[in-house]
Amino acid sequence: MVVLFYGKLPDDVRYYYRDTYYCQLMQLKYLLRDYVFKPRYKELSFSGEFAPELQFALPFAYWHYKNGTLKSTKAAKFTKELYFFSPDHEESFETRSNEGNYNYEMPRILYSQNYNMKKWLPVPLKEVYANNIYVYDKPALMIANRYNMEWDGPPISFYSIEALDFIISRLRDKYTIIYNRPRPQNITMDNSDIYDMDEFEWLKKTYPEVILMEDLFRENAAKARNFNHLQLMVYANADKFISIHGGTATLASYFGGTNLILSKRGPEHHFKCYSKLYPKFSGATILHAKTDAQVREYVEQYF
Repeated sequence: MVVLFYGKLPDDVRYYYRDTYYCQLMQLKYLLRDYVFKPRYKELSFSGEFAPELQFALPFAYWHYKNGTLKSTKAAKFTKELYFFSPDHEESFETRSNEGNYNYEMPRILYSQNYNMKKWLPVPLKEVYANNIYVYDKPALMIANRYNMEWDGPPISFYSIEALDFIISRLRDKYTIIYNRPRPQNITMDNSDIYDMDEFEWLKKTYPEVILMEDLFRENAAKARNFNHLQLMVYANADKFISIHGGTATLASYFGGTNLILSKRGPEHHFKCYSKLYPKFSGATILHAKTDAQVREYVEQYF
């Protein structure tokens, strides 16, 4: 079917079409258990990267929870708060892997030509983790950055110091700006190396009013059990996000409001993830910038 209908597409996107069909076929064997008999049977295990976990594994688990068929979940360390609804959650994996993404027991994996998923429900993280601790005089604006290896090469999509300078200088008077770029010790690592862009000291000297997420974690006024838990609580009180593609942008899209995503390349563009999938997480308005110049335009227009 894929060769017949999509044979002219490049190899680096074509196999995702095959994966979509395979996922759909795999779900047929659960038809009676999911819709007729409904025993509490589903044992979901996911060891893949953060983005597909948020995109597919977590909403799939939540659908089974609401359907009454979720028995247990297994995922990487620091995920218990994400699976708050699971009757039995185990943090089984010390690291994430690309191989772990290919769990065909889910309605979709990675990218798809069809995001009309039946066994998929958005998880109400904003409602669950809203709090009266991370509340500020001005509305909170999250800048969620990353500076990682991409496709086994150097970073491509990231907010440079020059870009941060533009964003903060334009928005500092209107928002309480919180900057988040997790260090390796605070998250579960995958196969992408994290590099240092030396922006933390620059931020402290140039924009001391900007709140660093790592400082909030050090203070830990809310007694967060881990860095992911803190992110959920801080993000839950914000409605404006500026993020980078991947898990960074996916998490930010769970909390409504407006999320400006910088993504310069990737299969997300071909599959139109930012218009078809990301708004489903919370109804957020998603702005996809493909260049630094577009980021500046969106900042001026929407923030």
